[in-house]
Amino acid sequence: MRPVFILREALRSLRRNAVPSFAAMATVLVTLLVLGVFIPIVQVATGAANDVRGRVVVDVFVKGEAKRADLDRVRAAITRTPHAGAIEFVSKQQALKEQRKQRGALYDLLSRNPLPYTFRVTPDKPDNAVLLKNALTTTGADGRPHGIDPAIDSVSGKERDTRKILTIANGVKITVAILGFVLIGASILLIANTIRLSLFARRREIEVMKLVGATDWFIRWPFVAEGVLVGAFGAALAVLLLLVGKVALVDPLAHDYVFYASSHTIDFRLLIGILLAAGAAVSAFGSGLSLRRFLRV
Repeated sequence: MRPVFILREALRSLRRNAVPSFAAMATVLVTLLVLGVFIPIVQVATGAANDVRGRVVVDVFVKGEAKRADLDRVRAAITRTPHAGAIEFVSKQQALKEQRKQRGALYDLLSRNPLPYTFRVTPDKPDNAVLLKNALTTTGADGRPHGIDPAIDSVSGKERDTRKILTIANGVKITVAILGFVLIGASILLIANTIRLSLFARRREIEVMKLVGATDWFIRWPFVAEGVLVGAFGAALAVLLLLVGKVALVDPLAHDYVFYASSHTIDFRLLIGILLAAGAAVSAFGSGLSLRRFLRV
């Protein structure tokens, strides 16, 4: 079967069944518009959740009388600890500067610097923060927790805050994933059902073609091509509307709002390619799937 014949039959079918074809195209248009807006939102939400998870740290406070050799020994002990990732050393002066920035003039009243040396340890995975804290502590003879090195004064994992951060971040990712699957599934079903209505209007034509000896693929290819054209037209209109919205709304606000300028958002050219491919592929799949029942003559 020649591609020119398939394309000609698909275009002829579109002209003869303008109303069902327009309904299918409108369905593709609305669905891909929603997807085109939803994909960047998903990326921003997931990226924000990952950023929050990346801020989970375990603080190792060193005793005030610790010497340089003690600090080197503590760093080496932390490095050998399971689940330990990046290690940042915070001196007393740096800690005081940070507290002054956060608390204002309160720390200016102090006659001496009471803050300890601190090692901020990032776990290899955010979910391992509690395991890392437990690995950095040991139970002493008095039954109280102590650091794994004598120079360690205490270890703070902020378990309550860590659990809240991880719970919120995981909740955001799970919610976004569920919404994404629901939206994609609903889009496929909606497009397939719309195309099925278009095919139902031509069921007699399909039955006649089967009765005169046409093969299944001879009948199927023009409908698949029609689905691809419908999906491509709908996707092109969706991309055009998204482009107008980007130029008219998003770009002027990009300097004031971090949402679109975020590094987590997809490149618009890649988004266009995804939407065009998705519109054509889903419509072709829906056409082929919907046509199966009409080929049983």
